[in-house]
Amino acid sequence: MSVADGVSRRAVLGAAALLATPVRAREAAVATAAGRFLGSREGGIAVFRGIRYGRAARFRPPVPEALPNQRIEAMAFGPVAPQASRQHPDQSEDCLFLNIWTPGADAARRPVMLYIHGGAYSNGSSTDPLNEGAALAAHGDVVVVTVNHRLNAFGYLYLARLDPRFPDSGNAGQLDLVLALQWVRANIAAFGGDSANVTVFGQSGGGAKIATLMGMPAATTLFHRAITMSGQQVTASGPLNATARARAFLERLGRDPLTAPAESLVEALAATDPVLGGSVYFGPVLDMRSLTRHPFWPDANPQSNAIPMLLGNTLAEARAFLPPGSPKLARLSWDNLPAVMAPELRVDISPEWVVAQYRARHPDWSPRAVLWDAVTAGRSWRGQIEEAEARAAAAAPTWVYQLDFADPARLEAGAMHTMDIPLAFGTTADPGAPSGNSPAARTVSAAMMTAFTAFARSGTLPWPQYRTGPRTTMVFDTRSRVENDPRHWQRELFARVPYVQQGT
Repeated sequence: MSVADGVSRRAVLGAAALLATPVRAREAAVATAAGRFLGSREGGIAVFRGIRYGRAARFRPPVPEALPNQRIEAMAFGPVAPQASRQHPDQSEDCLFLNIWTPGADAARRPVMLYIHGGAYSNGSSTDPLNEGAALAAHGDVVVVTVNHRLNAFGYLYLARLDPRFPDSGNAGQLDLVLALQWVRANIAAFGGDSANVTVFGQSGGGAKIATLMGMPAATTLFHRAITMSGQQVTASGPLNATARARAFLERLGRDPLTAPAESLVEALAATDPVLGGSVYFGPVLDMRSLTRHPFWPDANPQSNAIPMLLGNTLAEARAFLPPGSPKLARLSWDNLPAVMAPELRVDISPEWVVAQYRARHPDWSPRAVLWDAVTAGRSWRGQIEEAEARAAAAAPTWVYQLDFADPARLEAGAMHTMDIPLAFGTTADPGAPSGNSPAARTVSAAMMTAFTAFARSGTLPWPQYRTGPRTTMVFDTRSRVENDPRHWQRELFARVPYVQQGT
């Protein structure tokens, strides 16, 4: 008997044993080679929370864990990766858990949509209420998966040039995501999903992690479509800069990083970044092991050009970083606008000239309106344009969207960064949703969920692909529409200077 036959036999016996166990009406049971999972039924959706997909020693690659004969309750989320943010109090280095929402643990072979959370590479969690997958699963008859993985120093501290025991430490968090995708490929069929039709989607840092996965050889064949929402990774950190950051972090830590308590590592995240200034940056590293070239430089990675990709951003990204109540806006005037704008743009361009260009085209705009739009175009939108243009040059199947919708009750907040999360998940009713829950928000949400799930199902969309020239873009709003090259003059304005990816 082969190993595969043995696994299959154990899976069948495990399924029989689980089915023989009484299951209450509000429970859901699934048996796989990775374990026998007991979840819950919530509004017609079977939900499995806190499924372990692996374990990892500090700074080392993760390893899978399969417990085929063990009955595992999957009723509660697993811990969140250690981080400076206190939004998620249940933190632990032992954080390699995923969650599943499915319309049915059957043989339907539904499209699978695996979501990677934002928070750059340092914060965030799949347990945020805005990431609840039930509404999306029901809307599009898809299986939704969300995943936690190692972050900040635990996932991206590059020690390879300082300690040969940890050659993969700079991309450990990315390798966690690879392992999660491998778990999905091996087990998702038992949850009603199609392992041959997996879409990864993610917002902000989640989109950047997806862009990085598209350049990682280990991720080849593990997913078949990609959606990035306000997140991109044109280049990774170089190994020398990553080593300089590691030295700064270790100096701040002041003790052995292998034995120091997790709390000490989190405190040391406040170390000053010797490359960028501010708190030390953590992110993927061009380590020539798991990442052997930059994700989207000097071109789109041929490894992933056959993967259909949908890229999107929000019209007013910067209003989340510079909210209406920000101290930086309190005394903003035309006189000090260039000085306030310069560090926010993160590109080497004359801020006075940028302000003059905006005032010539929009003489009725206020200083804060100019600041918001310029920072969005030069800092937040620019990376997405770089990726879309690179894929267009390679004739890769690519679609682009722009979200213009703003909560009618908070129009000044605009279509800010994170606005697309509740709209894509159908979680607009959550009190923390920046979209609000107006009828208009629900209309836009339905349109976005329809587009996302249709893309997951077929790998195509009903508007033209993005190509240089027309640059066709779907604009999601209360009245969604297709536009060619929206905001073209802002795109052309910032194309005059090289794009600087954070972390290089």
